[in-house]
Amino acid sequence: MSDSVLPAAAVAAPPKPRTRLPPAVALGIAWIGLMLAVALLAEVISPYAYTALDLRNRLSPPVFMDGNWAHVLGTDELGRDVLSRLFFSIRMSLLIAFGATIIGAAFGTTMGFLAAHFRGVVEQAVLTLVDFSASLPFLILALAVLAFFGNSLMLFIVLLGFHAWERYARIARGLAISAGAQGYAAAVRQLGATPLRVYWRHILPNIASTLIISMTLAFPEVILLESGLSFLGLGVQPPATSLGNMLGYGREYLTRAPWILLAPAFTIILTTLAISLVGDWLRDRVDPTLR
Repeated sequence: MSDSVLPAAAVAAPPKPRTRLPPAVALGIAWIGLMLAVALLAEVISPYAYTALDLRNRLSPPVFMDGNWAHVLGTDELGRDVLSRLFFSIRMSLLIAFGATIIGAAFGTTMGFLAAHFRGVVEQAVLTLVDFSASLPFLILALAVLAFFGNSLMLFIVLLGFHAWERYARIARGLAISAGAQGYAAAVRQLGATPLRVYWRHILPNIASTLIISMTLAFPEVILLESGLSFLGLGVQPPATSLGNMLGYGREYLTRAPWILLAPAFTIILTTLAISLVGDWLRDRVDPTLR
């Protein structure tokens, strides 16, 4: 026989298509990595201390505007190096955003688990609190709290941590109820495991991916909120600096020295865009209903 039928095992299976990282997502990951490296190495890579004054070079333009190479991004109204202040501002803004996001996720997830476990009155109380928090303008609440209690970095981070905590509470409650209806949670509970062990060791790892995606989507919101409050003078206070703090001081010199404002503004835009792109991509990869 000239024509023979090959056995099924001999037929090579078609190679599975490799999932390539979209170029925009790759650029977003690279930018996030660069921002984290800058935040960690700010003291090493900064050419000057962020509070160092150089009154002889006040409002010196950046290099691309025929400025001095001693100050690549120029100086501000007090002669402080904009590049050095930008590095330390990135560190402060990322520290606040990370801390606030973790606090919001931890508090919201805990409240969601309490509502899913106790049900009844406790669940209704949590849901009422969730609806009240979602309907309350957070910016007005933040302005009132900071104006009444004064400003400190820890209070500022905790206050921002309560932004959008209801998002995590809804997600944790719904997924915990769904996990409780499945077999694995009920089986572990029947074996004598405490509720804390059931939620911490079994339910939380199964819903962690969804919570992480929500955190990546809420992270840029916290950065923008911190920048807005610092821009209004209610966020990070001098001598500390943040991206919003730089924006607030740079607005007074927008016509004479726009580089003071443009450097932190572009950093905020690119960072929030990068985190949003990566968060959307992770959501599409994790959620099977969106594939």
